[in-house]
Amino acid sequence: MTAAAGDDRREGDGPGDAGGPSQFTDPERTGGYAHLLKAVVYRDLLIWVRYPLNAALGIFMGVFFFALMFYGGTMVAGQAFSDSIEGLIIGYFLWTLAIGAYSGIMNDIQSEASWGTLERHFMTPFGFGPVVVAKSIAIVFRTFMTSAVVLVVMLLITGTTLDLNLVTVLPVATLTIAGALGLGLVMGGLSVLYKRISNVANLLQFAFIGLISAPVFDIPWARFLPLAQGSAMLQRAMRDGVRLWEFDPLTITVLVGTSVGYLALGYAIFGLTTRRARRLGVLGDY
Repeated sequence: MTAAAGDDRREGDGPGDAGGPSQFTDPERTGGYAHLLKAVVYRDLLIWVRYPLNAALGIFMGVFFFALMFYGGTMVAGQAFSDSIEGLIIGYFLWTLAIGAYSGIMNDIQSEASWGTLERHFMTPFGFGPVVVAKSIAIVFRTFMTSAVVLVVMLLITGTTLDLNLVTVLPVATLTIAGALGLGLVMGGLSVLYKRISNVANLLQFAFIGLISAPVFDIPWARFLPLAQGSAMLQRAMRDGVRLWEFDPLTITVLVGTSVGYLALGYAIFGLTTRRARRLGVLGDY
């Protein structure tokens, strides 16, 4: 009787058996989703600091390109350019956030594929979906850290002051870049399936500039594009001091709806492309 029970228990422990799902909810086996998130965030930061020159150059290049725009624009346009410097700083800050989230998740998926570790995520007790979500949170966290440094340096270079109310800026900025993260998941999924899509992925980065500067107040339908609504709200929050609770409900609803919608769509397309890659047997190819 005991031996039979032991045999049943061993059969149920296999990942492909009917009894396998119990391991997904057993905290002693998985450590819980909090443990997963902590491990993924720690791993992401560890990989980032293990290459300090690359990390420092990334921040330096962000500051360098802004300095080129600032000093070049001041020399060419003079006071007219200086009057719009606040909008430029906010737009550039959001652009660094969007590029960090978009390219971060896409490059991470491509790296996992090249390292040969992408398939292992499908065999974890959590499943591949929660791992991707944890990776996305880790990348957004790191992106906020680097972009905050760039923002501080931009303010010092220009001598500009902005309203940095974190209760407003953090939620609006996070929801805004969720759309960029969704696009990054789409490109990451396509890169797993088609391998080399760098030309298309790079072009999309420049499209972010147009999305961030889209005139949502003059063209109402533009607010439903990725980044557009959040960019307009971030401009009002950081330049005019508008608080989160002072925005009208429709504006917040559009921001939440577009952000969640594009993120969910990106995740769905990522799931479809990776499943097709598994069926074709090219998931681990590089």
